[in-house]
Amino acid sequence: MQYIRNFYQISKKDTAMAGGKGASLGEMMNAKIPVPMGFVVIAPAFERFLGETDLLTAIQAELNKVNYADTNSIDRYSNVIRDLISRAKFPDDLKEEITAGFKKLKTTLVAVRSSATAEDSKTASWAGELETYLNTDEKNLISNVKKCWSSLFTPRAIFYRHEKKLLKSKVSVAVVVQKMIQSDVSGICFTVHPVTQDKNQLIIEAGFGLGEAIVSGQITPDSYVLDKRGWSIMDINISKQETKIEKIKGLTKTVQVPKVDQEKQKLPGKKIIQLAKLCGQIEKHYGFPCDIEWAMEKDKLYITQSRPITTL
Repeated sequence: MQYIRNFYQISKKDTAMAGGKGASLGEMMNAKIPVPMGFVVIAPAFERFLGETDLLTAIQAELNKVNYADTNSIDRYSNVIRDLISRAKFPDDLKEEITAGFKKLKTTLVAVRSSATAEDSKTASWAGELETYLNTDEKNLISNVKKCWSSLFTPRAIFYRHEKKLLKSKVSVAVVVQKMIQSDVSGICFTVHPVTQDKNQLIIEAGFGLGEAIVSGQITPDSYVLDKRGWSIMDINISKQETKIEKIKGLTKTVQVPKVDQEKQKLPGKKIIQLAKLCGQIEKHYGFPCDIEWAMEKDKLYITQSRPITTL
């Protein structure tokens, strides 16, 4: 069995093997949306790894000991489970297949991102629960795939499954390996205004550097509100940004934004409208309001994720 699929081989129907993130990226790639090239290590690879290493029983035994009323207990068993996964042997043929997929991307660095197979349905969103490893090179590729697998058992993810009553349902994880975009500016777009819930308004959030700074709440981004009926900008709110995340000598670091740029608008008007139209196209393709992650490198816009807005 082949355990990796490139984005062209995947559509939104493939959530069970590619996870929400992987299926969405494949769907968008096939709809001609500018998505950075990549592939998905499908969920059966993780299941095979668990089966061959006899980890399933061991993990279940640790989960059975968790006291959900006690955060220390959740932390403790999370660490035990992640340690078990980290120490287990990675199948050789799988390692070769993933490395060959990486080489075909003809890039030195990739983003390695978890994609839960019970992810981003309209009732549950795993956004922020699982891990992403940016600026991963070939040397760290396999260990970061493993870390993404084990992030199904972070304290947050364990508690989330308990809270959503998913402990008994099958949740697996696929891993997206995608050409790394060293974004000058990045952010999020909601194709329906999340506060006013106005279907004719779209809101874009933008910050300097890699998007993790916004997703993790480290910075307050600019926000731009547009009217979708004529793609006019209704409101621009510029936020001062003192730090950003970027790659320096192969490492992902938080650095100062130069003083002269801290109070600058992150995206010019033309780019705001271009991005809004692109996000409008994605919403039209899916037929429901979308929460979209985007990045801009050297003036070129890329879409790195799209999921349903679960809060409307």
